[in-house]
Amino acid sequence: MDIRHITPDYAVSPQITAEDAQAIADAGFKLVICNRPDAEVTPDLAEETIRAAVEAAGLRFEALPLTQETMTLDNAARHRALMESAEGPVLAYCRTGTRCSVVWALGHASILSPDDILSKTSAAGYQLDQLRPTLTQIAGQ
Repeated sequence: MDIRHITPDYAVSPQITAEDAQAIADAGFKLVICNRPDAEVTPDLAEETIRAAVEAAGLRFEALPLTQETMTLDNAARHRALMESAEGPVLAYCRTGTRCSVVWALGHASILSPDDILSKTSAAGYQLDQLRPTLTQIAGQ
């Protein structure tokens, strides 16, 4: 498991397994968000399998599967609302962590500067410079 913090209360990870659930709880996370559609994974990594393990570890689990086509501002707002409803730190996962970083960036573009967003994602190992025009446009709205 490769957890990368974007902020103190939001981290992203490549695909997690059911076996990772207790370590995620032990790390202090309270909510796990799945941003990976089941069509991309084998049954042992399916949303319901991971959900069962995460909930058994005492954590809340939410699914917001994202693809290039569903990476919309509405879904970014839904993701941010899930984060804001958490009672502590949030871990989001997808195949590599990139989608989770992008949806966080889009969801925060109206409250953080593009430089701040790109600095935070870059520090976590996600180079999202191609989003700068979109982040700037959202910030200007």
